[in-house]
Amino acid sequence: MPWGSWINELPTEFFMVVHIAAFAIGATFAWVAFKREQTLLGLGFTLFAAAEVVYMTYHLDWTVFLFAHTIAEVLDLGAFVLVFFGAVYQVAFGRAALGVSRG
Repeated sequence: MPWGSWINELPTEFFMVVHIAAFAIGATFAWVAFKREQTLLGLGFTLFAAAEVVYMTYHLDWTVFLFAHTIAEVLDLGAFVLVFFGAVYQVAFGRAALGVSRG
């Protein structure tokens, strides 16, 4: 028996609560980022929220596990890249706009 197989004993409702909570967090962060005109961060958190919706499709028996998780992982990877570049962009070009030097 594979390690972690005990997780299969948890009810579907548990996974839905986890993914709905993660979706709500991602959607809220996206909303705040767009409100502050931080487009890269907003898009990153939007992709994260979309990935959570895709994860839920498996738990609702709309898709198979491998399909849902492959699509969701690609969305999560895109989200990670956009959030990273959005944060770096803010630091790198935010200082330059304010005339702050590095040394």
